[in-house]
Amino acid sequence: MDKIMNGWFSEAGHPMWPGQAMSLEVEEVLLSQKSDYQDVLVFKSKTYGNVLVLDGVIQVTERDEFSYQEMLAHLALCAHPNPERVVVIGGGDGGVLREIAKHDSVKEITICEIDKVVIEAAKKYLPGTSIGYTDPRVTVHVGDGVKFMDEHEKHFDVIIVDSSDPVGPAEFLFEKPFYQSIKKALREGGIAATQAECLWLHMDIIKRLMVQSKEMFKHAEYAFTTIPTYPCGQIGFAILSERDQSPKEPVRTLPADKLRYYNEHVHCASFVLPEFARKELEQ
Repeated sequence: MDKIMNGWFSEAGHPMWPGQAMSLEVEEVLLSQKSDYQDVLVFKSKTYGNVLVLDGVIQVTERDEFSYQEMLAHLALCAHPNPERVVVIGGGDGGVLREIAKHDSVKEITICEIDKVVIEAAKKYLPGTSIGYTDPRVTVHVGDGVKFMDEHEKHFDVIIVDSSDPVGPAEFLFEKPFYQSIKKALREGGIAATQAECLWLHMDIIKRLMVQSKEMFKHAEYAFTTIPTYPCGQIGFAILSERDQSPKEPVRTLPADKLRYYNEHVHCASFVLPEFARKELEQ
């Protein structure tokens, strides 16, 4: 609650984006709870709908979440010709589940989320994302993502890591052992997509992540999308593939009436980096 002052929520003072802050006007606090892992806050904002905040950082707003959820899911799923088994690590709000369910080829959807309070909060206050839990193909596992990956060797066609920033309970999701676990859990020709921070703020993290990924996977590519309420209005993804074909071009499409942000042209364009980023990541 100390992040709300004079009717405004602010991300000020976070070490991942020093000297800047995103702020939203608050109409009503809906939930403020400390789970076993993190502080969980949900509030109704004046212009962005209900907002989920973990440890003082915005994770989801009802107004703009679709750009992140669609890109994280479909960049991987549409680069795979026939994904049948898919797992989400993190993603307790359910939005990525909602997007995976749009793919008829998928037979098995598993989510491994460490914090059950996030799931409960989403189901109560974020119906637009938590609708993903209602699909009959979904199985929920509450627990550690690394352990779960290690227990499912060569099991998944697509792995999607919907993590918060590399602090607190999500820190291990950015470390090399976890990416080794991802590779082991992929079936032959599998693809993974992970949240991969902001080009404007976290180039050192991104470079380290991409270097280690290129050592492990046939293809490791960086893509990004725009989203107003994430730092600098931008967030990136690491798309990691064990297929011969590059994931930069989709091999399948979805009907436009199922989508609000993603399409096949946006898919290709998302891998085209601004020159400063291209130079850094190609060194």
